[in-house]
Amino acid sequence: MFIDSHCHLDRLSDKTHGGDLSQTLAAAREANVSQFLAVAVNLDDMPRLAGIAREHDDVVISAGLHPLHTPAVEPDVDAIKEAAERFEVVAIGETGLDYHYAESVPVAVQQERFKRHLIAATELELPVIVHTREAQADTLALLRAHTLPEIGGVLHCFTEDLAMAREAVRLGFYISLSGIITFASAALLRELARVIPLDRLLIETDSPYLAPVPHRGKPNEPAFVVEVAECIARERGISVDEVAMQTSANFYRLFRGAAPAASAEVRRSLSDAGLI
Repeated sequence: MFIDSHCHLDRLSDKTHGGDLSQTLAAAREANVSQFLAVAVNLDDMPRLAGIAREHDDVVISAGLHPLHTPAVEPDVDAIKEAAERFEVVAIGETGLDYHYAESVPVAVQQERFKRHLIAATELELPVIVHTREAQADTLALLRAHTLPEIGGVLHCFTEDLAMAREAVRLGFYISLSGIITFASAALLRELARVIPLDRLLIETDSPYLAPVPHRGKPNEPAFVVEVAECIARERGISVDEVAMQTSANFYRLFRGAAPAASAEVRRSLSDAGLI
């Protein structure tokens, strides 16, 4: 029982399994992936994401604007909240700061946009999905100022250092690891995977991007989240089943609105294990 806690299904559908999203999701279910969080990068994409969720009971969605996208109109707090409520999302995001590409969207614009998303998430009592790259101090400062530990969120596709991860956990956030941890160059991330408490970890694909070893060079897809779990299990010296069960429990603990979408069998197994 694995959960892909971050995938872009609306951007994946033309890249795998002959462009048949249903077949892509079927392949993931065959690999024991039981639920998918399809993450928005632009509020204009929300109708498409909502349509995918209507067609697939095991898909839940978020609402947000990626830090590097440039919309025709910057959404204010009310616009973010309206989209979240209209489309019945389980989270706000992805949002955040990306200073690696600051020439695309100025830092001041990114910071103000991130702040609006955090305020909307707090007012709606929804967790926030955070994209952060080369912006550690400002990301943490805004999280301290505009989030509550009891609501929290996740730093997705985490590639920063252990100090940042520990501070985020202290603020009530989870750390999500992607296929990057299987890359030969990612020794520091594998170290992080060994030491962050297992009850604060999530797994994701970020598909169609960042396919893990041994699928590098191919479009990523939700079935490949299993390789992420297997890598974490190897690094921690525990079973893949333990990683799968704990990260699934973490997912439902954070994304409370996703719980009804879980199959009765999945929830019964987690309950029997004392994880939810």
